[in-house]
Amino acid sequence: MPRRVVAFLIAGFVAGCGLADEDGVRDRTDVAAAEVAAGSDDPDEAAEVAVPGEFDGELHGPDLMVMGSETLPDGFVDEVRELAGVRAAASLSVSSVAVGERAITVAGGDLGRIRAFTPEATATNDDVWEVISAGDIALEHGIGADLDGPLGGALDVRTRGMGMTLRIGAYAATIPGVDGVVNERRAGQLGITRDNAVVLSAGRAELVDLAESIRSMTGEHAVVRSLADEQDTVRGGERGSRRLANLSGGSVAEAVGSFRYRYFSDGTVEPDPDWVSANIRTARVPLLGRVTCHRVLLSQLRAALEEIVERGLADAIDPADYGGCYVPRFIGRDPARGLSLHTWGIAVDINVSTNQRGTPGEIDRDVVAIFQRWGFAWGGHWEWTDPMHFELARLVQPR
Repeated sequence: MPRRVVAFLIAGFVAGCGLADEDGVRDRTDVAAAEVAAGSDDPDEAAEVAVPGEFDGELHGPDLMVMGSETLPDGFVDEVRELAGVRAAASLSVSSVAVGERAITVAGGDLGRIRAFTPEATATNDDVWEVISAGDIALEHGIGADLDGPLGGALDVRTRGMGMTLRIGAYAATIPGVDGVVNERRAGQLGITRDNAVVLSAGRAELVDLAESIRSMTGEHAVVRSLADEQDTVRGGERGSRRLANLSGGSVAEAVGSFRYRYFSDGTVEPDPDWVSANIRTARVPLLGRVTCHRVLLSQLRAALEEIVERGLADAIDPADYGGCYVPRFIGRDPARGLSLHTWGIAVDINVSTNQRGTPGEIDRDVVAIFQRWGFAWGGHWEWTDPMHFELARLVQPR
């Protein structure tokens, strides 16, 4: 029988949580006061790992993160640790998973190592690591408040072309730029590429020089970014803060690829021009006319719209109320809220004015069924509905 874990409510949690910029939020952790099923007898379903022992080690301020779209080479972490100025380094598995209309960044790995790179209030709180060990996710306060997910409630994520429900076991500050932490077994279930990232503490080392040394080791296979200073640079020269967008596993994630991008204080995003050139296409499709999307979406979108016309449902879609497909941006143009899935060009919004967030929507359900048959997930099925939104969930070969 699976072990069961009991965690306790601490720090006066109030449903809805504090925003990320509230005073003292990074010094606070909130843990679900509920019994947590740590897994099941089915090894394909169990997500429990051993609970790390009581933390009595040294805290390491996270300064740099190295992140690639693939597993980093064997021995890479050891090489990083040997660089002058590096105090500590730990391997992570990091990727983006879809939650509603956004992609949030989730990290997994050896919890005993990860906790040393988190703030003291999180690192020393055994209850946080106990619920993560049991298979829960620990979310940053800001992203949790934005998702409006209650502590102990469900977080519905999409990966590998299917849905998975995680329990929100804690709200806690973890590693800058990471929205949620899971254990390594849960990370594998989410399809997150194993050991594709490294977080490191540089102490008094010059971060710019250290980052350049690491870039010379990784070449074009990874992005190195500062966690200590996420300030945007001015447009025109070295433009914007640089990150890597990498969706978690499945045929769609593999097909759309990962890309580097720059972002700016106004919330705009500029994906790598080479990725855009290789993947983003403008084409004409039935009903909507000219659309700009990821190339792997276009054939399935065209097939779905052709069937809608054939079935006499053309009047159910208003071309003038089309909300776009490839629209690179953060949700609400706020970097703290995660990338919109439109940044990958794998989602379309139709009949926008009559299908707003949080409503059942007025879109014809026969149209929904056709889109689903052609590999699209519908936002109207989400807990917080988004009925205008259709997103590529699986690859389907057109007839």
